[in-house]
Amino acid sequence: MSDQFHDHGMQVRREVLGHEHVDAAVANTTEFTADFQDFITRYAWDEIWTRPGLDRRTRSCITLTALVALGHLHELEMHVHAALRNGLEPDQIKEVLLQSAIYCGVPAANAAFAVAQKVLVERGELPAPEAGPRS
Repeated sequence: MSDQFHDHGMQVRREVLGHEHVDAAVANTTEFTADFQDFITRYAWDEIWTRPGLDRRTRSCITLTALVALGHLHELEMHVHAALRNGLEPDQIKEVLLQSAIYCGVPAANAAFAVAQKVLVERGELPAPEAGPRS
């Protein structure tokens, strides 16, 4: 399905999530999931992520918090990458996760810190943690 709304949504989706992620999602689209892929491309990426009221950095902060609150760690990993692409610094991501700990719960934030640290280390934004006994 292609029209100006889908095409613009796909452009924004690629800018935020990266070509590799979007290419994989497109490649894995089936007849069963095609309508859902079209739906999120049009509404999430063309309608919501492009609204003038918030910039992409702020939208990334909100998205990270929502994913922590709901425990969607796979999506959180993807959106940590997106937050960096949208201009957030690792320390700002840390602040979002600390804020989330208060309002979403410490266990949710603990899991989120593990995911975010993994992404940040993989991208070279943080040094790898030293192996050793855990207290």
